Amino acid sequence: MLKLTPIILAVLYALAMYHFSVWRTKRELDGKSTELADPRLKALTDRLAKALDLERIRVHIYEIDPVNGLAAPDGRIFITRGFYRKYQNGDVTGEELASVIAHELGHVALGHTRRRMIDFSGQNALRTALAMILSRFLPGIGVWIANGLATLLAAGLSRGDEYEADAYAAALLHKAGIGIDAQKSLFTKLDALTQSRAGVMPAWLMSHPKTTERIAALDKLESRWSNATS
Repeated sequence: MLKLTPIILAVLYALAMYHFSVWRTKRELDGKSTELADPRLKALTDRLAKALDLERIRVHIYEIDPVNGLAAPDGRIFITRGFYRKYQNGDVTGEELASVIAHELGHVALGHTRRRMIDFSGQNALRTALAMILSRFLPGIGVWIANGLATLLAAGLSRGDEYEADAYAAALLHKAGIGIDAQKSLFTKLDALTQSRAGVMPAWLMSHPKTTERIAALDKLESRWSNATS
């Protein structure tokens, strides 16, 4: 029984972290967001909604400065105030912002948002269990090894989700008649758009695939579509 104690504790910790993370995320988003009211963007989201046979797509503005888009565990789509400001200033086009919304819709449709929350809890459970076990054999460095392994696992899962959401967004933008050129052009701007004042890339982007690899994946999709229709 004693040998199983670290695993049992890790599972209980994961469950507690999951419920706490869901509650904290919802509270944060509810308190710092309002529904987007922009006629130009609504015309584009209406085209996405029509392609999905939906009445409308609600998009919310999350009142923080970093440039980002996100999908909540409850399925809501958010664009940060910083991202929307880039659009207002002309640094990002409406079609490019629509590609972000389509990408986040992909995370929701493919179940990434809820799975990511579970993955986060699971990664913490794995980190806790590994740290407990490895510290017995490698005192002092067991915790560092456990953290490293959990981080590598999280990055791999995140990149896989991003590729899937990119492909979903590309298909949706194509069906909506918006096209994927804006999606690719936005990727070329991401590095410049997301640089902080200190020149440090946000942690969320570090877990994303490289820009060139994401564009190459979209080019392959386009090529397959062309071959299928020719």
